[in-house]
Amino acid sequence: MKYTNSIEIALPRERVAQLLADPAHLPKWLRGLVLHEPVDGMHGQFGTKSRVVMQSGRRRFECTETITRRDPADLRGIPKGSVVHFDREIAGAGMWSLVRDRLTEAAPETTLWEQESEYRFSGLLMRLVGLVMPGSFHKQSQQHMQDFKAFAEQGKDVREARN
Repeated sequence: MKYTNSIEIALPRERVAQLLADPAHLPKWLRGLVLHEPVDGMHGQFGTKSRVVMQSGRRRFECTETITRRDPADLRGIPKGSVVHFDREIAGAGMWSLVRDRLTEAAPETTLWEQESEYRFSGLLMRLVGLVMPGSFHKQSQQHMQDFKAFAEQGKDVREARN
């Protein structure tokens, strides 16, 4: 299953890239995040493997995230007109995913965030989930992007919405 989501954020591309890359901000916009800890490497850097735990209702899901591309490596002074890439591979019980994030300048103070996602499922239960509920993955990805936009532009924290 493959799909693409996009959203415009009213901030310069360099600032959006820095906010996305900062691990301190993840719990503020990544709804359901319980834990995101590097087990090999430094957070957000190329090649880093991290243990990620997500919670949705009573269901807890653990996976491993590997950063497969980060370009440029230094997010300060990104050349005008260049594209920022963050790619990661995510693997968990019965699921493998590749997510490619691209940040481009839509205008001098606006960033276009495009995200391509690909999922593959194994095991009877996960294949069934992929067949029966493919739209839920697309919808969840868009929700994460909208939550990031609200955090980046207005300082909204998804943890406060849980109350």
